[in-house]
Order: sequence, then C-alpha cells, then structure tokens
Amino acid sequence: MNSIHDMGGMHGFGRVEREVNEPVFHAPWEGRVMALYRALGFLQFWTIDGGRAAIESLPPQTYLTASYYARWLMGLERSLARSGIVGADEIAAGRSLRPARSHPHIMTASDVANLQRGNFERPTASPARFKPGERVRTLNLNPETHTRLPRYARDKEGLVEAVHGCHVFPDTAAIGAGENPQWLYTVVFTGRQLWGADADPTLSVSIEAFEPYLAPV
Repeated sequence: MNSIHDMGGMHGFGRVEREVNEPVFHAPWEGRVMALYRALGFLQFWTIDGGRAAIESLPPQTYLTASYYARWLMGLERSLARSGIVGADEIAAGRSLRPARSHPHIMTASDVANLQRGNFERPTASPARFKPGERVRTLNLNPETHTRLPRYARDKEGLVEAVHGCHVFPDTAAIGAGENPQWLYTVVFTGRQLWGADADPTLSVSIEAFEPYLAPV
C-alpha cells in the first residue's frame, strides 16, 4: 500500500528521540487497547495483515499526529465496523445500540495465559525459486492494498541471504483473498543500491521479501 505509514528511507522527520527508561505503556488505556487486540485476534474476525491494513488506511494527517496506540485504537475501530461486529454509530455513541453477535469461542483465563504469537509457516508443493547467494531485483509494485514490500526497496537489486520457508502471503490475507502461501527470503541491499551514490558506503539493509516481490537478475 502506498500510504504515509511506509516511512522507511524518508527524510525530513528529524532524528529519532529515544526515551530513557521508556515504560511499556504511557497510560492505562494503551494497555487496554493491546488487550483488546489480543482478545479479538483470538476470535479471528480478521487476519493480522487485515489489522495492519486498517491502520495503514488512516488519513495521513491523522496517522502523523496520532500516538502509536492511538493508531492501534483507530485501526481497531475500523476493523470492528468493517467486520460488522459493531456499527460506526455504536462506536460514536460509546455503547451498544443493537444486540451483540454471538461467537462459538469464548476466551478463558487459560487461553490468556497460553497466548502465543501465531505461526504463519505453511506447507508447499513447489520448491523455492531462489537460493542464498543469488542476485534478485524487487518489482516496482504500487498496490492500493496491503503489501510488505517497502517503498524504498522497490525496483532495487539485492542478494538473497536466507530462505525462511513458505508462509501466509500478507498481500492476499489482508484483503480476505486467502492465505496463498509464498516462499519468504531475506534479501540484503547496500545503501548505495537503495539511495544512490551519496549513501553511506558502509551501510547495508536487510528486508524479508516474499517470492512474488522478486525477479531474477
């Protein structure tokens, strides 16, 4: 997706200011937002990539002026409304206006205690197209929907460093078009390959790139 969230390699935002002894949450509501995300993720109303896409589609001015968990909250509201779990009018009212939807799975205390990051690796019948040491070029993709290929790394030549197996393809999972498993690679680029002759010659950048993003050189 070509939107303001794709900030890698962009200039003009100033240096990153590190907060010493930064707390996990700056306010109690941030922890509640994270808890809501985990709980709704358990119910599987949408994929992790669909959740990312909801945040990415925030208007640029809103995205840039909102804090990290404020973006999560606004993305969550969008996902809830799109899934029909609550209405936009209910979110605005801050209360239920219609009977709640039932769900066959109820999250228990033991479920909370055993929550783990999802495993997105999948079996495949086809071999990987590339192997470590091969040179590849990323495609010049400009999708209107979610993608994990950063804008700064499009149409660039790099070196395959590792093959990580076959995984759920975010570009289709985000829009409800199925898991469509694809091979995943680590691809390394030099700074000059990404940003030209003026870039730091000692700089290298690694990204994880799915096979549909890549072409042989």
